[in-house]
Amino acid sequence: MTWRWAGGSIATVPSGRERRPDRVRVRYRRADGGFAETTLDRVVPAEVVAGLPVREFRWYKGRQHYSGWYWSATMNGHVVYESRLELARIMLADFDPAVAGLAAQPFQLAGPDGGRDRRHVPDLLLAGGDGTVTVVDVKAASRLGDPEVRAQFSWTRAVAASRGWGFEAWSGADKELLDNVWFLAGYRRGLVISSGLLPVVLDAAREQATIGSVERALAGEYPVQLVRPAVLHLLWTGRLRADLRRPLGAATPVRLAAGAS
Repeated sequence: MTWRWAGGSIATVPSGRERRPDRVRVRYRRADGGFAETTLDRVVPAEVVAGLPVREFRWYKGRQHYSGWYWSATMNGHVVYESRLELARIMLADFDPAVAGLAAQPFQLAGPDGGRDRRHVPDLLLAGGDGTVTVVDVKAASRLGDPEVRAQFSWTRAVAASRGWGFEAWSGADKELLDNVWFLAGYRRGLVISSGLLPVVLDAAREQATIGSVERALAGEYPVQLVRPAVLHLLWTGRLRADLRRPLGAATPVRLAAGAS
């Protein structure tokens, strides 16, 4: 099971009996807005992904958190976020070709944790195309040393593992990568791209080494104003690959992804 931890050691995990999936209660909202309650061993991830956030969000003047809705190409719909940090993680999940579905504030987990009954709403649920599921909690790096945050991570990790799911504690990523993916996200909607150019650009990329050389190779037939968005859309979808930990520009080397056509 995947568990990425950005801090130091963690609190003791709950006992095996406490973290059994049939002892953890799950509450989520169906797509029709109604609430469903079950146990972790019976919850169907696809129903959670297709549903609504388990918590309602209110926007008001003076609110400290930066909340909103992100249009996800993966979901072909909007996903809610409560902070800029959550928005960044959602965008990276949307960009990840291994992620087939995502839900924000997907469900409330409730169950025993030592001498207390813990309740927690994870920030994200990521469903992989291969059937894997990852529960994600997003926290600012400044909060990773908080004992209660660490205890919550420990419990959530143990609960997720009891179902065979992964757990990720996420507090940020490489700035250059985030900046580049933010930029490419502007080209994630296929409706704003000349779709007929996509196979032409892919064919040119077989012979050309950089974004700029692809554009120059096609300049005699197609204006750069159409070619460049197509290149950037193909980078977003993963059919073209580039090193996104370096500044993105005309000199950026690009290559076809395996199986791209």
